[in-house]
Amino acid sequence: MDLAIARQEGFTSKRSSDTSGAVSKRKPLVVIGVLTRFGRKNNRDAIRKAWMGSGETLKKMEKEKGVVSRFVIGRSADREDNLDRGIDDENRQTNDFIILDQVEAPGELPKKVKMFFALAADKWDADFYAKVNDDVYVNIDALGATLSSHLDKPRVYIGCMKSGQVFSEPSHKWYEPDWWKFGNKKSYFRHASGEMYVISGALAKFISINRSLLRTYAHDDVSAGSWFIGLDVKHVDEGKFCCSSWSTGLSLFLPLSI
Repeated sequence: MDLAIARQEGFTSKRSSDTSGAVSKRKPLVVIGVLTRFGRKNNRDAIRKAWMGSGETLKKMEKEKGVVSRFVIGRSADREDNLDRGIDDENRQTNDFIILDQVEAPGELPKKVKMFFALAADKWDADFYAKVNDDVYVNIDALGATLSSHLDKPRVYIGCMKSGQVFSEPSHKWYEPDWWKFGNKKSYFRHASGEMYVISGALAKFISINRSLLRTYAHDDVSAGSWFIGLDVKHVDEGKFCCSSWSTGLSLFLPLSI
């Protein structure tokens, strides 16, 4: 039924309004999922101090700027071990995690990203959803201004767009087990790469509804790009999302000093 309704709506974003037609401030502009892992508490503390905030500061950013930020992590393969208990203890103190019911492991990163988008779309009705790594400083005001300029695009996918080579050698760092699916030229389709990319609420809804059907590849950014093939999606190649923009001062994020 949800899928039928979503198809009828065309996976379009709808901003909530009050009776006068004004846009409600209660709807988040963006939900940011900061992908983290075990042993990265120093990174998380640095992010809380640098841009995300904690406690009342975190709530203030949600209320005043419409920016919801959460760390995203899975579970240990040995459930309820010291790693799991450490995250549970940290979350009881900070209340800023989305803890996924899946194993936290490098090879599970594409599934981790998919589950973040799906669960975030289930919990928050936001205009946008962003994936961010836990080693960057995000300029929240600049991000908000950039995303606000794309509110008129119902199905938008924003990031540093590239294609890139598909590597078929198992010894290569970026080995793709499904390399044979990408043709003789072994080139990926267009996708957002790097430390951060954003999708609209309509696309997050699409992922949520189809989470059990959407396949993943070796890398999370390639996987995300594959989910939108065949949909009427606007790909926005935003230079501010590229690492090359760091030197110009126009980047939306910078390397985080730990």
